[in-house]
Amino acid sequence: MTLSPARTRARVDIESILEGLGADVIHVPVIQPADAFLDTAGEQLRRRIFLTASEDGETLCLRPEFTIPVCLIHIARRAATPARYGYAGTVFRQRRMGANEFGQAGIEDLGDTDHARADARSLADALAFMAQAAPDAELAVMLGDQAVFEAVMEALGLPQAWRARLLHMFGDRTRLDAALSELAAPRVAANLPPQVEALLAVGDEAALAELVETELAVAGLAAAGGRSAAEIAARLVARKRLADVRLDAGARDALAGFLDLECPLSEAPARLSTFAARHGIDIARALADFSARIEALAALGVDAATIRYRAAFGRPLDYYSGLVFEVFAGGGELPVIGGGRYDRLLSMLGAANPVPGVGFSVWLDRLAGMEAQP
Repeated sequence: MTLSPARTRARVDIESILEGLGADVIHVPVIQPADAFLDTAGEQLRRRIFLTASEDGETLCLRPEFTIPVCLIHIARRAATPARYGYAGTVFRQRRMGANEFGQAGIEDLGDTDHARADARSLADALAFMAQAAPDAELAVMLGDQAVFEAVMEALGLPQAWRARLLHMFGDRTRLDAALSELAAPRVAANLPPQVEALLAVGDEAALAELVETELAVAGLAAAGGRSAAEIAARLVARKRLADVRLDAGARDALAGFLDLECPLSEAPARLSTFAARHGIDIARALADFSARIEALAALGVDAATIRYRAAFGRPLDYYSGLVFEVFAGGGELPVIGGGRYDRLLSMLGAANPVPGVGFSVWLDRLAGMEAQP
């Protein structure tokens, strides 16, 4: 695939760059099974894909991104690891502004158990890609780490349900702040029938499911949204448990303070260590992994002082599990490259054994638009 905007200074052979970075460039079909995206990539992507169906009723979609299809190909091949796959082609997503189809390229690095090394190589490869595709561009890198956020929540003693909810919001500071306010505020009573409230108070999920089923039958209604009475009851109980959790002021302030952290990546380990000591929490394991990544970046010639660390920074896909980063070019507001770690994704897609993964994607339309500037 060649990047060739109308006024580009040079035609760029994307696949040659990917191969030069050690990736096995593979073909990824345009038509994909939709369930893989609907089940793993989160609501933001769910609302933006183009759906269709096969003759036998299977739900299909136009390829909305490459990471999931590349992982599916790896699983289908039963390929050995580590493996590095490159790709380049068109993706299809509904967008409020701009075309609904646009070029994307990238590298997915699967199976390397040295996470620090693989993370560093992914970011270094993203920067090397830019050095070849847009050698004159001034770059800015933003980096976050979902694993550090998770370690802070665990150290502060947040229940698993709240940790899962906040992780789902990671990267959206507005939603995170609203959730923290909810954790600190007195509970507002839900407008539920007294029988439901009574069963929720004692956590009797079986009796609640029976009540829901009876009420639906009396009303002549099907289960809401296709959910069974048991699923509705479980959902109500889970919401009740979330609503009953209260975070003391110290823990809430610690979380808010963590999310406020922003500094050059080179200063981040010291800042995180000081933060942990101030609040009396142990995040030593996460911090060791974080620092090892910085050392691995240095070994690849990447200066951590040139990268911005923001504790609240995340990317809008549910499958990320650790490192997340974006690369900006030429002072643009939209990233040209985005990537991160997704250690749970291949298991979610059906891999027989856990396979760690990290990768990045390039928005070729943004890169071409930048190159076309006078």
